[in-house]
Amino acid sequence: MHKLLPWISACLALFVVSCSAARADEVGTSKSFAGRVGLQLYSLRDLQKAQGVGATLDQAKRWGFKYVEVASLGGLTAAEFKAELDRRGLVAIGSHFPYERLRDDVEGVARDAKALGMPYAGCAWLPHKAPFDEKQCREVAAVLNRAGAALARHGIKFYLHNHGYEFQPFGEGTLFDLLMAETDPQTVFFQMDVLWVVLPGQDPVKLLEKHPRRWLLMHLKDLRKGVPLGSLSGSTDLTNDVALGTGQVDFPTLLRTAQRIGVEYYFIEDESPTAIEQIPRSLRFLESVEW
Repeated sequence: MHKLLPWISACLALFVVSCSAARADEVGTSKSFAGRVGLQLYSLRDLQKAQGVGATLDQAKRWGFKYVEVASLGGLTAAEFKAELDRRGLVAIGSHFPYERLRDDVEGVARDAKALGMPYAGCAWLPHKAPFDEKQCREVAAVLNRAGAALARHGIKFYLHNHGYEFQPFGEGTLFDLLMAETDPQTVFFQMDVLWVVLPGQDPVKLLEKHPRRWLLMHLKDLRKGVPLGSLSGSTDLTNDVALGTGQVDFPTLLRTAQRIGVEYYFIEDESPTAIEQIPRSLRFLESVEW
């Protein structure tokens, strides 16, 4: 047995090193939560305006992120931005493109997504006349179907990010349910922004379970305690965006459900003026969450 001890010790050492290396790519995970956590770079928009793309990506890297969702390219071309990502070992998973461009220049969107090396391309806002209504919803669905089909031909998955105003009552559900029903489940997917589900008074866990095969991505955001629910405006004060685990969202139940149905990436998006201070707190919360 004693002859095996050096070999066992070497294997254990290798195992520890391997686990440490794997952990380096798993920022924001815990014993229970094993999702791939990234950063929506819009969280650092003020830093990017002040110091540029390089400083923004350096900060994301310092926090331990590997995956990012791209916001502004900061004046760079898609190829130049990709080079900056590559220098830091960061991987762009997706980006939000203007609705009008997805409607009128979807091939250009595909070119940019490919140049950035992204498997997904999304849309964060649907231009509309408030309140969002059935007619607008059906018109939007037709555009999303065309964009999703066109991007699929390039091997890119298209997703829509909810923003709160889509939860107008409709029939036995909401216009968001109609949007789900009127879009092709093979080519149009969704990114759940948790805050923009909770603020309108919806239950994000039930929404995941209601449409389990449509959710690819998630924006992890928490809503300040005491903020009244039920707003369908699609807007709230930026200071209502608080560190994960300090607001109104039941994240253990939400993350357990999201992990079970197969959400692929989870992006912290912190729009508050204190995002630089809050993001590390959000990461510590995710790394301690259990169920």
